[in-house]
Amino acid sequence: MRLPSRLAFGSTAGVERRTEIATMASGYERRSTPWALGRRRYLIGAGVRSLDDMAELTAFFEARRGPLNGFRFRDPLDFKSCAPSGAIGAADQVLGVGDGTRRVFQLAKAYGDVIRPIRKPVAGTVVAAIAGVALEPDGYAVESVTGELTLAVAPDEGVVVTAGFAFDTPVRFESDRLEVTLEGFAAGRLVAVPLIEIRV
Repeated sequence: MRLPSRLAFGSTAGVERRTEIATMASGYERRSTPWALGRRRYLIGAGVRSLDDMAELTAFFEARRGPLNGFRFRDPLDFKSCAPSGAIGAADQVLGVGDGTRRVFQLAKAYGDVIRPIRKPVAGTVVAAIAGVALEPDGYAVESVTGELTLAVAPDEGVVVTAGFAFDTPVRFESDRLEVTLEGFAAGRLVAVPLIEIRV
């Protein structure tokens, strides 16, 4: 289940890292991190004003049982394999290199040398290529829950597999509370609702 996009209007988005810094007596620092990947955080609700939208968000919150169950969220800044203003193409992201037998490749997006597995692709948006040649739709299948791309034919050894796609971020509500202030006959104000990415 995906959070309806209109309920996220006015949202803020960011990436959280965890860095452990130890300062030596000499003044030098030793820095390390237990996290291989950043974790996304969001605040939604700033653009929700109508009572109908607030009721819909409340129903969505209840259906997820607050923070208990996760859901899909479209990150307003990072939701496809290319730049936000670009068009998805089959050569956007390198997924791996063939060895003559491997047919399954994990969808992923590169941020410099950090590779983020993409587990929640948007159905119907994935396009793939082998050695730069776009595949026909019957040449591959995509698992929408895990983000695994399965090719009909294993690429030869050394051949690069690429793909382009749109994707959602798996998140949950971070708080057990949802608060609304009634400001008019048919309007209100929603206290910012925090979401946090979950590892899947």
